[in-house]
Formats: sequence, C-alpha cells, structure tokens
Amino acid sequence: MTLWSGRLGGGLADEMAAFTASLGFDRQLWQVDIQGSRAHVAGLRAAGLLSDAEAEALLAALGDVGAELDADTFVFLDSDEDIHTAVERRVTELIGSTGAKLHTGRSRNDQVATDLRLWTRHAIGTLVDAVLDLATTLHEAADRAGDAYLPGYTHLQRAQPVLLSHHLRAHAWALLRDAERLADADARADSSPLGAGALAGSSLPLDPTVAARALGFSTTFHNSIDAVSDRDFVAEVLFCAALCGVHLSRMGEELVLWTSAEFGFCELDDRYSTGSSMLPQKKNPDAAELARGKAGRLIGNLTGLLATLKGLPLAYNRDLQEDKEPLFDSVAQLRGALGALRGCYATATFNTEAMAVAADDDDGVAVDLAEWLVVRGTPFRDAHHAVGVLVAQAHERGIRLRDVVAAEDGFDDEALSLFERGGAVRRRTTPGGAGPLPGTFQRAALDAAIDAARSRASSLTRATAES
Repeated sequence: MTLWSGRLGGGLADEMAAFTASLGFDRQLWQVDIQGSRAHVAGLRAAGLLSDAEAEALLAALGDVGAELDADTFVFLDSDEDIHTAVERRVTELIGSTGAKLHTGRSRNDQVATDLRLWTRHAIGTLVDAVLDLATTLHEAADRAGDAYLPGYTHLQRAQPVLLSHHLRAHAWALLRDAERLADADARADSSPLGAGALAGSSLPLDPTVAARALGFSTTFHNSIDAVSDRDFVAEVLFCAALCGVHLSRMGEELVLWTSAEFGFCELDDRYSTGSSMLPQKKNPDAAELARGKAGRLIGNLTGLLATLKGLPLAYNRDLQEDKEPLFDSVAQLRGALGALRGCYATATFNTEAMAVAADDDDGVAVDLAEWLVVRGTPFRDAHHAVGVLVAQAHERGIRLRDVVAAEDGFDDEALSLFERGGAVRRRTTPGGAGPLPGTFQRAALDAAIDAARSRASSLTRATAES
C-alpha cells in the first residue's frame, strides 16, 4: 500500500515503482532519519498531540528499528520506496496504530530536507577533518624538507628556484581555504526545515523550534516554501568538494610528473603505487592519477545538480530526489582522495639532489642579474632586455649563461657570485617569498592557521557510521 492509497488506487506499475524508488541509495540516511523522527516525536509530545505513553512507545520502537538497521537484520520489503517509508512501516509493525501517528504534522518533504541537512552537516565535519589532516601532513613534510630546493615553474617551464618546503606549504594554504569554505557551508546548512510540512506548515499546534533544538540546529525556517525546496546547501558542499578536488588534482598531477624518470624528483612508497600486469619494471603513481581523475567526477556532480535545480518551480518537486546521489558520491570520493594523498606525502621520498641540480640551472639566475643591474641604477625594463639578450646568446652558442656574463663588460665578480649553488633561493627574502628567511615566518603563520582551523572545526558535527 502506498502512502497515498486513499487518493490513488491500484498501486504503482512495476516500471514506475522501479523508476521512482530511492531506497538503493538513500538507505544510508537511516541514522539521521531516526534522529529526525525522534525529534519530531518530541515536538508532537510538546504540542499535546501524543501522550507520554505514545511518545515513549514510538521512541522505543525507533530505537529497535535503529538497532536492526545497525545490525543489518532489518528486512526491507519491495513496497519500501525509500528509507523513510521503510522506517515508518517497521515502527507501525512493532507498535501497531501508535506507529501510524509518527507522521502527524510531517511531510516527506520536510522530513527528507531535514535528514539531508543532518547528513550533510555530519559529512562536512569529517571532510574538514580530512582536509586539515592532509594540510598538516604537507606542513610536516615541509619541515622534513629542511633547506632542500627545486625549480619553481610557470607554464611548466623552469622559472626561479624555491624551497621545497615553500612549494609543499603552497598546497597546504589552498587546503585551508577548502576547510574554511566547508565550515562556512555548514553555517548555512544550520537551519531545521522540520515543521514546514509539504510546503505550507500545519494547522496543528507544532513548534518547529522544539525539533530544531533536539537536532542541534541553531535556528529554524522563516518560510516553509523555501524550507522544503532549498538545496543550496547541497550545491554549496558540492562546489566546495569540486574545488577541493581541483586542488587535489593539481597535487596529483605534480606527483605524476615528479615521480617520472624525466623529473626524478620524488618516489612514492610502494604502498601508494601499483605495478603493471605486463611490464615488470613499472611503478605507477595510481593514487596520484586517481586523485587527478576524480576531480572531473566531482565537477560533474556539481554541474549535474545545478542543471537539475535551475528550472524547478517552487516548492518541492520530485526532481529533488536527484540531490542525494551526487552528494553521497562526492563526499565518498573526496574522502578517499584526501586519505590517499595524505599517505603519499607522508611516505614519499624526495630526491633533493636531482631537484637542486635542476634548480641551479643558470637560467634561473636571469632575474637576479636583472635586479643586480636595477640596484645599480638601470631601469628594470632595460635590465630585463639586456639580460634577455645574454640568455639568448648562451642558448645560441650552447654555453652557460655565467660564461657569457663573465665575458660581458659591466658585470663583475659580484655578478658572477649570483650563480653560486643555492644562492638564488637564498636571495628570495621578501615576505611570503620562497627563501629561508620568509619561510621561517610562513611556518609560524601556517602553524597558527591550522590551529585556528582545527579550533573552528571542533564545533562542527561529526559523521555517523553510515555517512
């Protein structure tokens, strides 16, 4: 029997039932569904719509259903369209007609919206933890890097030497922004829709703040139509996940390059690599490649939901059933990528000698030569042109830039000293720069930023076992 059998008879056609069913993916909402139902019972009791005995019976039955689901002994029926109807059906089986009072003053519209907000807030908490764990791992890897340096790149061409620690911490700062965005999204998900009903509230004397307090929401809705139709919080988390995935993709691409024989800057631990089914010599950076590949999936989940939402009239429409699969998938995939990359960076071995050899290429000193001329009164654009000519000569003649400089009038031993091994990175002294001096201040700033982010994260809800 359907929930609307009083209005429509005959039941659903088999193909219609299969097409509309969501139990295959929304069953993971069972914990928050029971949590929401317990809060609704509290609201019904406070409104005088349930006696104390009825409320206690419902709470006990919900506890029994939760225990069955937790133990994987719950028996689903073909008629269970979704987890919400399955839970209510089982409660009614356990306690009879009192179970039929569970849905009083509630629609699946506000029930689902509440469940999804609870689940999303739980997921945000665990994602923020995982993001901060990876940022911390990068910070620790930067400490271990010491004074190692490598070429910094623009356009994937060598540009200027940078400390390895500076490079690794660049990723950590991006991740901190991801954590901040997720925490901001939690603030906007922190409103209970329960009590909005189908779209217009109820004629029953229900107080939505009772359920909101019980569920840990700091506020409740001001507009019942908005409450049941709003999926901004899902789209926002999907955006946060997609952008974080883009950051992880960049890290993955870098590890793929660095571990290649052409770069030789890094080797991944065997536990975070795979071999080849045919080529015995291969050691493949699959974790990094998958982190790169998952970004497309995360972007797709976001754009798919936005396309679903863009044409919906108020209030609830069944299209909104399409909110859960992309959300569940993005959370799971992002968690997996964060954990895999954390393992990669925690166990990677960096070939600092290969990095230094590449970074000490003479061309990396070109801007230092131009700035050396600037200090002596040459306008920068003129200095840039003069050094560019010298670089071109070195390339055309197939010799080192320092040898060209040594034969050029206007450059002395001090200019030649700019080519000393590791000298270019030590000269990066401006705040936030890639050298040792600003690196000391950056380390302290990142320490403080991670601590502040963890302090903020401590107030977030943490995920249930099924989320």
